[in-house]
Amino acid sequence: MADEEDALSQFNISKEETDKLVSEVIRFILFKSHQTSGCPIKREDLTQIVTKNYRQRNLATHVINEAKNKLSNVFGYDLKELQRSRASSNAQTRLPPQSQSSVDSKSYVLVSQLPIETFRKYVVDETTSPMTGFTFAVLAIVQLAGGKIPEETLWHHLKRMGLHEGDEHNPVFGNNKQNLETLVQQRFLQKEKVSGPEGTSLFYDLAERALDPQVSEKLKDYISQILKNDVAVVDLD
Repeated sequence: MADEEDALSQFNISKEETDKLVSEVIRFILFKSHQTSGCPIKREDLTQIVTKNYRQRNLATHVINEAKNKLSNVFGYDLKELQRSRASSNAQTRLPPQSQSSVDSKSYVLVSQLPIETFRKYVVDETTSPMTGFTFAVLAIVQLAGGKIPEETLWHHLKRMGLHEGDEHNPVFGNNKQNLETLVQQRFLQKEKVSGPEGTSLFYDLAERALDPQVSEKLKDYISQILKNDVAVVDLD
């Protein structure tokens, strides 16, 4: 309590004003996560909620931290900061920012703190289950290819699973190509253009959320179940 009073004294702002800002940030996070199907939330957007009316230095950081605590204690969510994805080699030419996952600014995703079985039983929407299956199928292919795969090769293996690039009305998954783009927006994958002797090719890499230890472990378990043994990296021809 004393720490909170010291912070408010430092910012010269009342508790009521702070609580209102925290509530606005939480409301934005919850709404944005639902609206964008779990796409990352930029710290810049959260900061602007505070700085549009207040100019105190570090106030935005304080409000975001308070929102993070309340999301955990009240709503059971972890506001998880995404780690930067791997740097590209010099031979690669990145796509424009709107076409790939940006790693230049901090961003967050909401992660449930519920035990996985409880989450599946009471929270998971059955209508989103096919997308979860699609996600793990794609990530497994990329992982087995060493974490990076040409677009043409990825679709070759998806086609063997009955998932065609041009299928916009799959009875289970819907628009396959759009689903793949969603994985880029959600930062499970990132797209990169690579220049070579035969021209420019498009590659998919595992991005921050796929490299997260929890997701990575689930992915390894998923692959092991399929192959019936422990898997690190298997070449895909």
